[in-house]
Amino acid sequence: MTATHTARPHPAKQAWATGLMAFAAVMLMIAGVLDIFRGIMGIAQDDVFVTTRNYVFQYDLTGWGWIHLVLGVLAVIISVGLFQTAMWARVAGVTIAGLIIFANFLSLPYYPVWAVVMIAFSGFIIWALCVLRPEESPTSPTSAAPTAPTSTSTGTTPPRTP
Repeated sequence: MTATHTARPHPAKQAWATGLMAFAAVMLMIAGVLDIFRGIMGIAQDDVFVTTRNYVFQYDLTGWGWIHLVLGVLAVIISVGLFQTAMWARVAGVTIAGLIIFANFLSLPYYPVWAVVMIAFSGFIIWALCVLRPEESPTSPTSAAPTAPTSTSTGTTPPRTP
């Protein structure tokens, strides 16, 4: 007879998955808070930003400030969901990190170094959220307490414990 084995995730893989989720949550929280500050600077029309002439994507600095402020607030809210290892937060985290990359790419001439840093942060967030498989997640159904096999290779059933 054949044996029925249950798949048990390796403890090291579970620790790796938990670490990546925590990494993504912390990075998204940092990126969100920094984007909130960048949005406030844009709304206040601070002198930190460089104005560039003849740039293909010319937008009002106040408008960019509101965009970054909204993206930052959403990123902070989603990072709280990531701390709770919610699946909706993983999907929304990848989406909001992609939008942050897009917004920072379009605002490269206004604050180039900071835009590149935020693009790198968001790239790491997307990587951390996409490399984690649901079956390796510490809260997934397959990582619950393993069940005893119903038969062994010798054809006998193991004794039940009360």
